Amino acid sequence: MPTIYDNVDERLFPALSATLTLSDQSGLIDEETPSYTLGTGAAAAEDEMPNQKVGPRYRADITAGSLKVTESRRIADLLLHKIDAEGWVKAIVERNILQTRNPATAQRLAKLIRSRLETMGPDMWKLVRDGKGSVATHAIFAAAVKQSPLLGDFLGMVVADQYRRFGKTISNNMFSDYLDGCRERDPLMPAWTEETRLRIRSSVFQMLAQAGYIENTRSLKLQTVHIADQVVQCLKANREDYVLRCLQVAP
Repeated sequence: MPTIYDNVDERLFPALSATLTLSDQSGLIDEETPSYTLGTGAAAAEDEMPNQKVGPRYRADITAGSLKVTESRRIADLLLHKIDAEGWVKAIVERNILQTRNPATAQRLAKLIRSRLETMGPDMWKLVRDGKGSVATHAIFAAAVKQSPLLGDFLGMVVADQYRRFGKTISNNMFSDYLDGCRERDPLMPAWTEETRLRIRSSVFQMLAQAGYIENTRSLKLQTVHIADQVVQCLKANREDYVLRCLQVAP
């Protein structure tokens, strides 16, 4: 039976394409060669995603929701000013710059955003902090894609395939099938509960809506999105090829 993985573009995801060539006719990875599942793999994946060198490729680290643009601007400012540990505590807990209800929430949110932004460098942080409109949004989205191959591969495999087919929407079932495929390709991926899967889907769809790929999280209608030129140039300058290819899936 054809699957959404039959049309993976080898130019976009060479590591994943190499993995898929190991599949039998049913589309499942050969259980006798699990160490090869992550790649002929391994070197190419490392080149594409330098922050994903060990452990599972797919992680549930994007379940906190949306891109958090306002909060990300404030965290980017702290990063650009090279604030020390004491300064972070003062800014996040004492001054409550993220405007959360309690210190614990502030610290969790700051950790999430900081880990996302730190996948990039000062050039991108400046776009997050100072960029207007789509510039800041797309800069944060680029960092989210680099932090999470789960998000990036969904763009490059499922969303890109829908654009190629002139599909009008994505769907909940497409995401469910995609997660099942992730599990097949990555034996190290945790076995998530249905609740976690739903939270991941909600977060991914929120991000896609904010970045402009879909109309909203209800209709899931695909849109043509033009990635901000400043973000594209920054990604090119820093040789973020994987992230750039994921972002530029729309026609």
